[in-house]
Amino acid sequence: MNVIFDMDGVIFDSERAYIEAYKKLAPKYGLDDVERACIESIGANWERTRDIFCSYHGYDLDFVSYREDVHEELSKKDFDIKPGVYEIFEWLSDKKIPVALASSTRQESVFRLLENAELKKYFSAVVCGNMVAHSKPHPEIFLEAAKRLNASPESCYVIEDSFNGIRAAHSAGMHPIMVPDIKQPDDEIRSLAEVVLPSLFEVKDYLEERL
Repeated sequence: MNVIFDMDGVIFDSERAYIEAYKKLAPKYGLDDVERACIESIGANWERTRDIFCSYHGYDLDFVSYREDVHEELSKKDFDIKPGVYEIFEWLSDKKIPVALASSTRQESVFRLLENAELKKYFSAVVCGNMVAHSKPHPEIFLEAAKRLNASPESCYVIEDSFNGIRAAHSAGMHPIMVPDIKQPDDEIRSLAEVVLPSLFEVKDYLEERL
């Protein structure tokens, strides 16, 4: 068994903060009703998020500056830890189960958050959005994480909150476990996920049963 975690919405309660930052800064760029683009881009990397925002708001949008403003708004913020995070990581460590992170967020933000929360020590591999060519729902980021763990895809359980993440894990031939955050799963996502669980406490129990 190997376990691969997404970060935003799974480890940190950060998705809502990003959405609020996008909404707060939208008037500066002449935008309104950006929440639809925010929701659709959950789990996507920088390039995919840009494409989604531009498809809604026009390709003359200076998304580079907009995104940088959002990151500046949140750059010194430490997000709340989701329930069960420390418990599941301690359990995985005790069982010597290899753990990787596969986050669409860029590297500098990932490592800052992990270090500030004292979580970096739990990961044998970390793959960030700027380290791969394709964004979720493409499976590349999960396949790269498995490769860095020297693990076969079928041995990997993926903990995700986003639709794009569940799609990517399923395409990678892994075991997708959804812990919903902002969006509840629809019929498509329920068909792709191995199981939908309410928190990381239940994920720990689910994994323990499969050891």
